[in-house]
Amino acid sequence: MRRYCPRTPCFKYYCTAIENNAFSLSTSASLVSSGNPFPSIRELRSRSREFAYLLQFPVSQQPILYYKKIHGQIVVAGLRYDVFSANVLMHSYSRLDCIEYARLVFDKMPKKNLISWSTMVTMYAQHGRNEEALLMFLELRTSSDEFPNEFIIASVVRACTQLGALDQGAQVHSLIVKGGLSQDVYVGTSVIDFYVKTGNVDEARLLFDELAVKTSVTWTAMITGYVRSGRSDVSLAMFYQMRDSDVNPDRYVICSVLSACSMLQYIAGGKQIHAYVLRRDTEMDVSVSNVLIDFYAKCGRVQSGRKLFDQMVAKNVITWTTMISGCMQNSFDMDAMELFGEMNRSGWKPDCFACTSVLTSCGSLEAIQPGRQVHAYTIKENLESDEFVKNGLIDMYSKCDSLLDARTVFDSMIKLSAVSYNAMIEGYSRHEKLYEALDLFGEMRLKMLHPNLLTFVSLLGVSASLFAVELSKQIHGLIIKVGVSLDVFASSALIDVYSKCSLLEDARLVFEDINEKDIVVWNAMLFGYTQQLENEEALKLYYQLQVVGQKPNEFTFVALTTAASNLASLQHGQQFHSLLIKTGLNCDPFVTNALVDMYAKCGSLEEARKMFNSTMWRDAVCWNSMISTYAHHGEAEEALLMYERMLKEGVQPNYVTLVGVLSACSHVGLVDIGLNHFHSMPSLGIQPGTEHYACVVSLLGRSGKLLEAKEFIEQMPIQPAAIVWRSLLSACCIVGDSELGAYAAEMAIYADPVDSGSYILLSNIYALKGMWSQVKKVRRVMESTGVIKEPGRSWIEVSNKVHVFVAKDKSHDMADLIFLILDDLIRHMKEVDYIPE
Repeated sequence: MRRYCPRTPCFKYYCTAIENNAFSLSTSASLVSSGNPFPSIRELRSRSREFAYLLQFPVSQQPILYYKKIHGQIVVAGLRYDVFSANVLMHSYSRLDCIEYARLVFDKMPKKNLISWSTMVTMYAQHGRNEEALLMFLELRTSSDEFPNEFIIASVVRACTQLGALDQGAQVHSLIVKGGLSQDVYVGTSVIDFYVKTGNVDEARLLFDELAVKTSVTWTAMITGYVRSGRSDVSLAMFYQMRDSDVNPDRYVICSVLSACSMLQYIAGGKQIHAYVLRRDTEMDVSVSNVLIDFYAKCGRVQSGRKLFDQMVAKNVITWTTMISGCMQNSFDMDAMELFGEMNRSGWKPDCFACTSVLTSCGSLEAIQPGRQVHAYTIKENLESDEFVKNGLIDMYSKCDSLLDARTVFDSMIKLSAVSYNAMIEGYSRHEKLYEALDLFGEMRLKMLHPNLLTFVSLLGVSASLFAVELSKQIHGLIIKVGVSLDVFASSALIDVYSKCSLLEDARLVFEDINEKDIVVWNAMLFGYTQQLENEEALKLYYQLQVVGQKPNEFTFVALTTAASNLASLQHGQQFHSLLIKTGLNCDPFVTNALVDMYAKCGSLEEARKMFNSTMWRDAVCWNSMISTYAHHGEAEEALLMYERMLKEGVQPNYVTLVGVLSACSHVGLVDIGLNHFHSMPSLGIQPGTEHYACVVSLLGRSGKLLEAKEFIEQMPIQPAAIVWRSLLSACCIVGDSELGAYAAEMAIYADPVDSGSYILLSNIYALKGMWSQVKKVRRVMESTGVIKEPGRSWIEVSNKVHVFVAKDKSHDMADLIFLILDDLIRHMKEVDYIPE
């Protein structure tokens, strides 16, 4: 109920003067001094209330001057020691952030009540001067016998929360219990918030359960606490509990719970909350809509988020930024770029976060021109100096193969941070510029900037791509030396680099040292085994993955399907295919490509064709798998038809595509067609490489055009690799041209002295010609140079077990029985006069 305040003529004159901006010191002085020079207590109280009203009167121009005038009149009116007037005056100064003026008023008060102390403590806490709030509270406890009220206590707890002062907060909590304020909802909520923000969620929950009355703020504090501590499932349970109580969730609660659903990827829960908001039949708050868009984006439902975005009548900058960021995070990069343009055209000014997101999308699409336009916008709007924008520009330019521009942005930065160095090092690493990356790393250390895990991951990436074993070990040692804790990303990078450098034992040691392995770490180890053709180990590791209950993702199955391909184990491949269908991951393009490749390598050409035709989205890799499959199976016409389809559907062929096409032509001797495709490569933007030249040599050689093949090699614009000469040597072996074969072998051995293939092919040519002395000579050269022929290997799967056989190896546990049966078969072959081809 509003307190009655008498409206005297003096008071009315004050109000009129204020409204007409005619309030002056002389006018107010005359008003105050008029009347009885010895006013009664009743008159003083009336004046005090009038001044209080004037202090609460909204003033748009020079409010501090206005309050000072009122302050002066309070003194003139004889109310300088009036507690009520002083309290209102302190509160007014506090609202204007004039803390020192408020403190002066407080210090001159001969008598103070709890409201006076509450005003000061609250003022300090609200303005972030938490140490002074605690000192003021301590002064109250030492100078007054009165027990602090709930407002003082709540403000002190807030100061302890902002300071993270756990000990002081616990002492205040003890005082609350002692003073019987533990059931006050205002105090109880502040204590719950204190324990939540200092990491004691369980302690907060005990207080929450004991609190008889709870407001929406109390529920919000508790739910938000669980979300921040990573216990999103508990926060969801609390939301349902709150919904069943008599307290309606407000927008803060709903936003917190939606954040929990995002963290848990709990799509069904988020949809239920969305439906709950709609059922309330009230206009959805823009902040709730923004969090809903963020939830859908983080759960991979960008279309749902976009639908909500399009339906929103009122949007703000956060709405646009959230939608752009969501598209970028889900690889809807073109949509992100279009939204950025639409945001500009709608009159909104994208902030640094929106610019950073769209720069990432430009980099992913290698769209350098739109990226330059965003760069120009950041300069125009004075956003270029923002560190996030700078790092986004470096990342965008490096992904668009414009390292010079990336370095220019980097060098223009006045204050370089570890993040900036990481962005530039990652750019160099992506382009395998090892020395430039190491130079920057050295510069970073000279400037005493501590490298973090991202720095080391970038360096490990470039050392892995260049198979730099010693460098990788040095980086690993440095990680240990600087005391950086290995996380799953750094561990995965180490596993990857050791695997690529054929150090699988070291990779496995890193893998075993990780206490909490996520699926990324498991995948890194699985790919390591498949890359080094340790496919049985990959399958064993998958069984361990199943035992620990880790959920595999699409990359896990890509590695496993690759292992089945390498083993030519159709049974394992089909089992993984079934699991993919059950888990709903069979439509992923990477998975589809791996399945097509697996069925092809296992000889199931029809299954590979079905898998390819059932794929909704086919990239160049998928087409390449099918073209190579037809080529390897000798179906050149099908391979060439597939290539024509690929071009008609607008898929850009790449380096690997033409290797498959030329290989198909080579297998069946389509010389003219093959040469036409080879000569068309520059028009497709593909620079011919070693594999393409080797295919053309094989194409000419298998057609009996050995001299043309030799001439083709000698006219190559690049240095012929050993594989090119071996292609000619292989053709000479088929035709039986020992003279040219010897020349080709000499050139191949010169290019790669340790490869046994060239020696073996030359030896086979001499053997076919009956030139046994030359065969012995080749064998002696191999022995003298230390070249060892890799023994042939074959395997067969029986009863879910793979049996491997190596030439002249008798290590198999049933070797005696196997050789006995083989001898018997050879005897029968001789009896029927069978002559092997």
